[in-house]
Amino acid sequence: MDQRSKALLKSPFQRPSMVSSGAAAAGTVGAGRAKVLKGIIAGGITGGIEICITFPTEYVKTQLQLAEKSIKPRYSGIADCVKQTVKQNGVRGLYRGLSVLLYGSIPKSAVRFGTFENLKGYAVDERGNLGPSQRLLCGLGAGVSEAIFAVTPMETIKVKFIHDQNSAKPRFQGFFHGVREIIRTQGIRGTYQGLVPTMMKQGSNQAIRFYIMETCKDWYRGGDPTKPVNKLAVGLFGAVAGAASVFGNTPLDVVKTRMQGLEAHKYNGTFDCIVKIAKYEGAAAYVLEL
Repeated sequence: MDQRSKALLKSPFQRPSMVSSGAAAAGTVGAGRAKVLKGIIAGGITGGIEICITFPTEYVKTQLQLAEKSIKPRYSGIADCVKQTVKQNGVRGLYRGLSVLLYGSIPKSAVRFGTFENLKGYAVDERGNLGPSQRLLCGLGAGVSEAIFAVTPMETIKVKFIHDQNSAKPRFQGFFHGVREIIRTQGIRGTYQGLVPTMMKQGSNQAIRFYIMETCKDWYRGGDPTKPVNKLAVGLFGAVAGAASVFGNTPLDVVKTRMQGLEAHKYNGTFDCIVKIAKYEGAAAYVLEL
């Protein structure tokens, strides 16, 4: 008796096509999970490398966003921020808060790509293609999820570490000491400041990023989801998507940073922060660090 006959005897209610298609479906699900896991790990590693290379720009951006325009700013611009930081703390000072983002790289990648792929699995059509509105919604869902489960505590701690360096006597002596001090003085809530603007920022960020990325890939494939995309093209599409997402949500990033700094007590919530920045510093304060 061959294997197919044995399978039919085990379940007399199955048709031959159901037996073969069931096995194929199981194989497809397994392959899909392996692909998602591979994407999560690869995303975490490449994200960590990217952070190490670009963190000085992240540091400078955060310092300039923390500087209120209604008072005399500590730094006159990007070059002055770099110059003063290196003079006071050496080149190492430009990497203040780096460890926070490195530790969170893989968890953030896991939540982002895991959520997107799961939502995408529900939203694709019979050919495996994702429509324009579905791309936006899946990206939005991925961004909001990573904001809640990974990005908000990472960003809050990072901003506090960078802001602390401006003090005459910095309080935080390293990652674990800093986290312990934040929790001791403010509780777990102290690591979740600026949750709403972070959700808004990450949601819009990933909605824009995944929309452009998936649209470019779909254009390259000519509507055929099985056609592989050249790695160079993927890199180019990613650069375009990343740039567009930055231009699209810098104002939200400014609000998020203010809400997560050591002087966040000045604001009575996200809306109050938006109003006060506009009232006392002008609309330009939202985009000067772009």
